[in-house]
Amino acid sequence: MGGRRAVRQGGNVRETVCEGLRRSALGWWREACGLALPARCAGCGATRDVLCGPCRAELYGARARRVRPRPEPAGLPPVYAAARYADGPRAVLLAYKERGMLALAKPLGRAIALAAVAAGAGRGRPPALVPVPSARSAVARRGHDPVRGIALAAAGRLRREGLAVRVRPVLRHVRSVADQGGLAAERRRTNLLGAFAARSGAFARDEPVLLVDDLVTTGATLVEAARAVRAAGGVPVGAAVVAVPSIRWILGTRG
Repeated sequence: MGGRRAVRQGGNVRETVCEGLRRSALGWWREACGLALPARCAGCGATRDVLCGPCRAELYGARARRVRPRPEPAGLPPVYAAARYADGPRAVLLAYKERGMLALAKPLGRAIALAAVAAGAGRGRPPALVPVPSARSAVARRGHDPVRGIALAAAGRLRREGLAVRVRPVLRHVRSVADQGGLAAERRRTNLLGAFAARSGAFARDEPVLLVDDLVTTGATLVEAARAVRAAGGVPVGAAVVAVPSIRWILGTRG
């Protein structure tokens, strides 16, 4: 029985990894083909562009705003968002994360860069951009790490604008967590407590850190990421996200 179970488990792991590799290869193939023959807009499907002008404007055309959840959890750093999680931005994020449209990392990175500047990335000591970690199983299934890819694209744009920022993918999962879907805010925080840790020596003493994530709902994930950063000696000065759902969040003012 033990041998058969091990074979089945090994088969499941191989299937997950193979599916991830297939998705990754498909994403790169789509990106390469898109250079010669653009696909339909990922946001609205209306034009033969990876992302049309109106959808780009919806994603990063407005000023990034400070946003606060209801209720606001203790330990949450100031969060800045570029867009509302609806319509075009929602479709773009899903296409990038789940369908392997890797060319969308650049416009999504531009949204993060906008939020990072609003969070103060251009003032004082440049912060380290620290992406919220994806579970290894999710990375294997998708064939890429979505948040890390967005953070790298954002850092590239910010450096071209003269800001000496670097991406530090130093956070990792140290224990498994339950699926967050359907959990209330307090249950999410309990579920994630102690789930992340930073690599030893990840930060210089009191180094400023700007957390990066694609989407935030209750704020529980960012609270846990900030806790792990503090435990490693970093200072989480804020968080930059692509989008927030307007129902649970109150738009605040800059700062």
